[in-house]
Amino acid sequence: MQVYLPEAMYALIKERSLPVSELLQKAVQAELRRQDLLAETDRYLAELVAEVGEPSAAERARAGAVAQRLARHPVRKAG
Repeated sequence: MQVYLPEAMYALIKERSLPVSELLQKAVQAELRRQDLLAETDRYLAELVAEVGEPSAAERARAGAVAQRLARHPVRKAG
């Protein structure tokens, strides 16, 4: 397999003597994991909707408001 890298990126990789193959493998593994998690989330949500039904407009609005409120707060570490 061949991979294209823009010249500027290639120059930085060479300059820093980075292990390109290892970095690419890790990036591909991370993307595959991300896609698997998204697919699992979709499956879970479909099961949930089948079990309890679609949320109402009011429930969606409330969930959106909660999500926005949580997004404004920094993440605190336990302990």
